Amino acid sequence: MAEDRKQSSLDGFWETLTPEQISGIGAVAMDMWDPYVASVRAHLPEADGKIVFDKFHVAQHLGDAVDKVRRKENKTLKAAGDDRLAGTRYDWLRNPTSMEPKDRKEFAELRNSELKTARAWALKETAMTLYSYVYERPARKHFRWWHNWAVRSRLQPMIEVARMLKRRFENIITYLRHRITNAASESINAKVQWVKYTARGFRNRQNFVHAIYFHCGGLDMARNPLNSRKRRGMWRRGFSVLTLWRSTR
Repeated sequence: MAEDRKQSSLDGFWETLTPEQISGIGAVAMDMWDPYVASVRAHLPEADGKIVFDKFHVAQHLGDAVDKVRRKENKTLKAAGDDRLAGTRYDWLRNPTSMEPKDRKEFAELRNSELKTARAWALKETAMTLYSYVYERPARKHFRWWHNWAVRSRLQPMIEVARMLKRRFENIITYLRHRITNAASESINAKVQWVKYTARGFRNRQNFVHAIYFHCGGLDMARNPLNSRKRRGMWRRGFSVLTLWRSTR
């Protein structure tokens, strides 16, 4: 664990690995945070071919762009007495197949309309079909076609996200080679946030760190026939080992 989101925060991790462990890393799934990208490139051989920008972060950027279009258009429509977009924020971010039949029908009418938000949504969905490709060549062709469509859409948020994805594309397309995502680490992060929320805060950072290792460190807390004094002793020794593991990482 490290503080902040600086390059130095991740640099310390590489020092805990042996050259053999580093050479055995085949790919790294991550978000598009430049300090972390710089750290990976500084320490991992052939990093540019191994960095995979997480597809869920790509989807998040696209979803945020759609929402910006929706908010602006909703404001304009409401001023004219049209409330079609009112209360539909999450509809544009959800998978339509997960909707109730009635909601799915209403959403189909919106997405097939002349609304700018509907065009932005179509751009988002089409961009994400990149991940269904098996081979790089047709995937690159698809992205060029999509990028041309997006930058000519006259939807500024979609233009901006299209340009950003083009700059990052070489480490987006690497997904087709490695097929990895940040799902596992995001799951751990969600648990860390749960620890923080349920505790309603910690007196100091070290207590927070201890709580994270206690809940996420894989401790075996199964009951055993030992008496309570022995069980307490085993718990203390287990926690000491866990803390030592953290300090040597």
